[in-house]
Formats: sequence, C-alpha cells, structure tokens
Amino acid sequence: MTASGGIVLRHAADDAALRACFPVMRELRPHLASAAAFLAQVRRQAATGYRLLAAWEGDAPVSLGGYRIVEMLVRGRYLYVDDLVTRESERGRGLGARVLRALMDEARAAGLGALVLDTAADNLAAHRFYERMGMDVVARRYAIALR
Repeated sequence: MTASGGIVLRHAADDAALRACFPVMRELRPHLASAAAFLAQVRRQAATGYRLLAAWEGDAPVSLGGYRIVEMLVRGRYLYVDDLVTRESERGRGLGARVLRALMDEARAAGLGALVLDTAADNLAAHRFYERMGMDVVARRYAIALR
C-alpha cells in the first residue's frame, strides 16, 4: 500500500501473514490464547467484514489496524477500528499514526462519513494520541458483563 523508511502497509490476508501478526495483537489483546485461536477469531470476524491492515518492516508486522465497515441508524456507514496497536518496542516512530491515517484514507475512498473507535476510559496515552490525530470525543459507551 505505502512504502517509506522500510515500512510497507498491506493487509494481512493469508494464514501466514495473520499468524505473523499474532504477537503484535497479543500486546493489545493479551487474552488471546494462541496464534491458532487468533487466526480462528479473525476468520470468524472476516465473515462480517473485518480486515487487518499491517505496517510491515521486512517480514515482521510492527503495527496493526483491525477494522470493518459498519452501518447504523445513528451515523450511517462508517469505518470502525476494532484494534489499533503498535509493538511496544516500536512506539514513537509514528507507525500507529501511519496506520490510522491509512484507515482514514480508506474510509474516504469508500465514501464513508466517519472513522470511529473505542478506547478504555483510563487509557490516557491513547486519548492524547487520538486527539493529536484530530479525533474528537463524541460519545460515551456503557457496558455490563452478562456472564
């Protein structure tokens, strides 16, 4: 997709590429038990439109953006970012910003009205990052565990 500084943005679509993404995703989602479980989950989600954009340095993914196109009465069609993570050892290089900007470009190219994501209420570093990226706080999400 994009190349500069040895980084190439491309979707992880085949099993080998998705397995390569597992260690990076596990930094964000430590509950993922194994690469096989991750692959199965991604395949289930792909059936409803989930895709995984990765920033690759050689054969190694260093930043990921998992997303889907969603449609809701409240905001129409938009790109929803499920997962955005940069390997901890690679943070500060602007990789997360590159992935997020690429997702914004993808949303624009698809004629979508917005890009939306959720972040934990106590993740202040992420809040500052999203605000630097020009994003606004537009909602508050509530949840209740049912099991």
